[in-house]
Amino acid sequence: MAGNSFGLVFRVTTFGESHGVAVGCILDGCPAGITLDESVVQVELERRRVGQSKVSSQRKEPDQVQILSGVFEGRTTGAPIAMVVYNSDAKSQHYDSIKDHYRPGHADYSWDAKFGFRDHRGGGRSSARETIGRVAAGAIAKAFLAQSGISVIAWVQQCAAIVAQTFDESAIEQNIMRCPDPVAAEQMIAAVDAARKNLDSLGGIVEIRARGVPAGLGEPVFDKLQADLGKALFSIPAIKGLEFGAGFGVATMTAAQHNDPFVRRPDGSIGTSTNHHGGILGGISTGEEIIMRIAAKPPASIARPQATVDRDGNESEIEIHGRHDPTVLPRLVPIAEGMVALVLADHLLRQRLARADWQADDRA
Repeated sequence: MAGNSFGLVFRVTTFGESHGVAVGCILDGCPAGITLDESVVQVELERRRVGQSKVSSQRKEPDQVQILSGVFEGRTTGAPIAMVVYNSDAKSQHYDSIKDHYRPGHADYSWDAKFGFRDHRGGGRSSARETIGRVAAGAIAKAFLAQSGISVIAWVQQCAAIVAQTFDESAIEQNIMRCPDPVAAEQMIAAVDAARKNLDSLGGIVEIRARGVPAGLGEPVFDKLQADLGKALFSIPAIKGLEFGAGFGVATMTAAQHNDPFVRRPDGSIGTSTNHHGGILGGISTGEEIIMRIAAKPPASIARPQATVDRDGNESEIEIHGRHDPTVLPRLVPIAEGMVALVLADHLLRQRLARADWQADDRA
């Protein structure tokens, strides 16, 4: 099956299914010499892990990573890095009664239409559990980017109709919603809990910002930086919308309102006085913060009766039992960060090949 690998130079391939033996990834193209051990990856996997709060699935998985290759004496060797996480709490029997029925909002029918056969246990390969490999590889991408002063941070900006009104970065990891507004976070938690008790779920918006990205990353035509970031973020399960900078707000702006004036900063570098463009112009980074927002749909697995059909097209009713997220938002934060970091790491390495004077110019 194609489509399991991502990136050109800094390239990750994920493997595994929700209820299979294990999930993980192989990361190729990672430069040698990056300080790395399993704890660096484990921190990010803990942020993504199921069962961490009442606003996530209650499946109990330790998600303990093992690095199988590509690291020696605490540093990357330049060889492919293989990482694996074994599944330990899969309860496949929860899916036996619905294995021949198409779950509304899921990929069951489209998977059958493509392959004619599917793993019905928890969604198989299309399950969000596949994102473990992305987060693991993204953790290494973050470590690589940090050497160049680049960081990626995300947070829950909106859950259903509740929108964060204040921004306290230190609060993001201090509440289970990963929201920078503590008051809004409590409202979001209450809304998610109410939806769960009503056998329903909620969607929302996650904002991601990449800081310290130098000007010049990206390509001018098909591999525009926003195109690769878009592909990365849209590849995450449940994502239905994406915008950069002013986003869809540009539809009501004039050029005089939207254009960001160029200025010379105190350190002598060139920047813009505003950032409606979201850090990318012409497919290439400008040196300003790259600002992205993604919209996630409500998780499709809910325990109330829903109309559907079986594989033969016969009308039926389905109830999805088991352990499912009442919202994907808090766990989406580290996944989104990881995918953005993978794109930036790939383009940073590509930029080093784009100019003969790269080292002397020291732009990336």
